[in-house]
Amino acid sequence: MTQATYVRTDTIPLAQLTPFPGNAKRGDVGAILTSLARNGQYRSLVVRQVEPDRYVVLAGNHTTQAIAAHGPGDCGMTVKVGDEERPCGVCGNEPWEPVARCEVVTCDDDTAKRVNLVDNRAADLGTYDDQALAELIAGLDDLGGTGWTDEDLGDLLTAIEEAAAEEEPPEEEQPATTAPAATPGAQDTTGTSPA
Repeated sequence: MTQATYVRTDTIPLAQLTPFPGNAKRGDVGAILTSLARNGQYRSLVVRQVEPDRYVVLAGNHTTQAIAAHGPGDCGMTVKVGDEERPCGVCGNEPWEPVARCEVVTCDDDTAKRVNLVDNRAADLGTYDDQALAELIAGLDDLGGTGWTDEDLGDLLTAIEEAAAEEEPPEEEQPATTAPAATPGAQDTTGTSPA
């Protein structure tokens, strides 16, 4: 067994990329394509070179599918960012052949399976800090390209409110407190002198 070893970063035509055989994860290709159109390809695929012009995608299989779903050429789509219309982050609204930015690694078959499995599984194992997530989402002008919807934000805020209500202790009658009576002969520490 060998560890995955980084070789280079390269832009590789989709025609040279093969999905990982038996990839068990089923991702939301539509959400990924929406993100790519808005944000561009912000993360590289991880691929293993198996022949001079053939690579197997270890991590990023659904990103590969989303780029393929976009297809070649100018899609004509623009995205609204604030008040500005911007070109599609995949094709730039220009003639384009489907390519992906890739991190090329070398490894054996066993390590390739492990990389694919952990890439898919690690996202399932994490949790969210709901308050931090709500603040991140609510801080955006729109949710385009985030994978989140206004309905998701509403559900999240409701869950936060319900959790806070469960954590609040019941209000109990607290006895009124009064200042202790001055002890005769005690030194005045308030900084005022008697009149």
